[in-house]
Amino acid sequence: MIAKFMKSLKALSLFAASFVCVVSLTTLTSAHALAFSTSGEIIKFKDDAQKSAYQELVMELRCPKCQNQNIADSNAVIARDMRVKTKALLDEGYSRQQVIDYMVDRYGQFAHYQPPMTIATSMLWILPAAFVLFGIIVLIRRSQSVSRVQEDADQAYAGHAEQEAVKVNDEEMEQLDAELNALLESGEEKK
Repeated sequence: MIAKFMKSLKALSLFAASFVCVVSLTTLTSAHALAFSTSGEIIKFKDDAQKSAYQELVMELRCPKCQNQNIADSNAVIARDMRVKTKALLDEGYSRQQVIDYMVDRYGQFAHYQPPMTIATSMLWILPAAFVLFGIIVLIRRSQSVSRVQEDADQAYAGHAEQEAVKVNDEEMEQLDAELNALLESGEEKK
């Protein structure tokens, strides 16, 4: 019985040791992964302010090669180069706006997620609204002109039908009077 108990105790201690190893490895792996950026690069910063500025910039700058993806999430070579250049510019003492200006000068307005308001960018907002407004105006005018044409046609038809009715009534009245008189005469003869 003691032998069975010892076997069970040995199995339990082996299980506990395995569990501790798995938890330790998971913790170490997780801590190690946090030292890397999303693209697997290790980046060292002078202080927390520089780290914060870098993280804001890489989220705000767009990869010129990728479809609507910031340089922090992109694995493209150009995005990696932009991240390296961003870090280098921050190390040189550039401000956040100076880094953005540098990237815009180098890669164009597409490289910045928040482009400044210019005539070109305002047209992107104004033209669709103008087209919708124009379409609404055209539809309203068209429905008004169709209803006017329909009203005019209805009035013309009513006037013409009334004239025809009067015309037919005079001719038909004479004919109906003649038929009525003929019927009355034939009815009197039968009596």
